[in-house]
Amino acid sequence: MMQMLLVLLLTGIIHTVDSLSYALRLGGPRSRRITLALSLSGLLVIVSRTSNMAQGPMVGSMVDKALASASFHLESRLHWIIAAATAGTAAAMLLFPSVVRICSRLVVHLEAAGSIPQMVRQLTAGRKWKNGAAYVKLPNLQMLRSLFQGRLPRRLMAINMAVTAIYTVGVLSALYAAYLWPASRLAASTSSGLINGVATILLTLLVDPRIALLSDRTLRGESRLGRMNQVLGLMLVSRCAGTIAAQLLLVPCAFWIGWLISG
Repeated sequence: MMQMLLVLLLTGIIHTVDSLSYALRLGGPRSRRITLALSLSGLLVIVSRTSNMAQGPMVGSMVDKALASASFHLESRLHWIIAAATAGTAAAMLLFPSVVRICSRLVVHLEAAGSIPQMVRQLTAGRKWKNGAAYVKLPNLQMLRSLFQGRLPRRLMAINMAVTAIYTVGVLSALYAAYLWPASRLAASTSSGLINGVATILLTLLVDPRIALLSDRTLRGESRLGRMNQVLGLMLVSRCAGTIAAQLLLVPCAFWIGWLISG
């Protein structure tokens, strides 16, 4: 039970941190230091995705337990892990307005410090946090309404939703395939890297350039900052929808992997 709770907690944290990388992207145009913001955003993404790889061995031990005992219901546990991903993304949506404000200040501190380790050392000083409550801002109904006003980037949202669903379910479907085809467990478990690699490539090719272009236009004054707020907010919404869609993809993707490794 403790192992399952740890996996759920780790999954929620991973998806919260990964989703909040959008706040750093928004902090760039707000502080007019977009390159520094992107470097911090990339650091967050690397940390979260590396942690996602560390999740694999922990879930892999569940496969061994499921093969050893028929009473160990692996599929239901995998669905709970995906639900933790949804909860983590939803938490990021609640934290987003506050984190955007904090990230705008972090970018300024990074410029002053000159390096991330030096910035962290300076931020550990108590006086830096005495006004921290001023940056807290909870989302409200007006913010939610503003997200769906005007022209919506429907294609970008659909792509982001699909890529998030694949990324969320990649490791889990591969491990479930290893349970369904125990004779090919090694081939099934290693296929998760390929699935997540494809999702990362799609994200890099189809989503990230659009966000970067919007950031540059906002910095040059060709697009309103409110428009960028809206688009990044909708990216969070579509990301959350992607984790929900991953619930439907878990078993089909596992059978697709099984078909590949057994063919």
